[in-house]
Amino acid sequence: MSILRRPLNFWLRTIEKPRMRNGSVATLRRALRVQSRLFFHPPRGTKSSWREYGGIRCLTLFPRGVRQGRVLFYIHGGGFVFGSPDTHSAMAATLAQKLGAWAVLPRYRLAPESSFPAAPDDVRQAWDGLIASGVSPANIVVGGDSAGGALALGLISALCAEGAEVPSAMFAFSPLTDLTFSGASIRTNAEVEAVLAAERGAEMVGMYLNGRKGADPEISPLYASFQGGPPVWITVGDTEILLDDGRRMIEKLQHDKVEATLVIADDLPHVWPIFHNILPEARETLNALASWIKQQQNWAV
Repeated sequence: MSILRRPLNFWLRTIEKPRMRNGSVATLRRALRVQSRLFFHPPRGTKSSWREYGGIRCLTLFPRGVRQGRVLFYIHGGGFVFGSPDTHSAMAATLAQKLGAWAVLPRYRLAPESSFPAAPDDVRQAWDGLIASGVSPANIVVGGDSAGGALALGLISALCAEGAEVPSAMFAFSPLTDLTFSGASIRTNAEVEAVLAAERGAEMVGMYLNGRKGADPEISPLYASFQGGPPVWITVGDTEILLDDGRRMIEKLQHDKVEATLVIADDLPHVWPIFHNILPEARETLNALASWIKQQQNWAV
């Protein structure tokens, strides 16, 4: 473990976690927007632009060395209420560069202004638009973090249910997979968790659900079906409240005969790859993920 892990966790626990516990939606949105500009930087030479796919505005990222046939379709996290393609663009561009791919990040509608099913509808429209533009699903890898992981997994389960073509692979950083919060780690890791405030989860998810049940398979991937799905790679920290979301999701995927890989990290914060500019473990995780993706169909070097 690097010497930077402990100071980062200390900063997160003393500054960010209290903000997560007490901050308004506007405060959380503003804080992440400012921090992403200060701390998260894409590889030099990355070009970005906004395009529409399926009527959804998407941030497109083109690092140096892009192969036009490869696409990273990335869905940002933020508890369904904050975050944006901009806040996660540096991490997505870094991974895309490692893959020789270009990236598409849909700007989906956020709660409380737009509740379920606005977010998954927007993600699906962007996906359909990308495919309609001529990109083959076999040349796409889908990813997401936290709530974006739920949306990414939801997209995959919807494609499986329809018998539609699926991407070559899918991954998630610290995914939220059970919006009923029934996992034991929600309680057992509540104190050691560095970022998320366990007691705030129901409130944020409530803004998103707007009266719908968290156990709905269209909402919580843990209760959905993935038969016929692509290989899935998930990583989560052992001190996260979402540890069991990751563990149980892997068990569910394996039950559905999906090739599923789980990497549990030691004492790393929620969605730590976003700190790739400062944290060696974040870069190591992105490198490991890139190597895994390249092993999948059509992603060999």
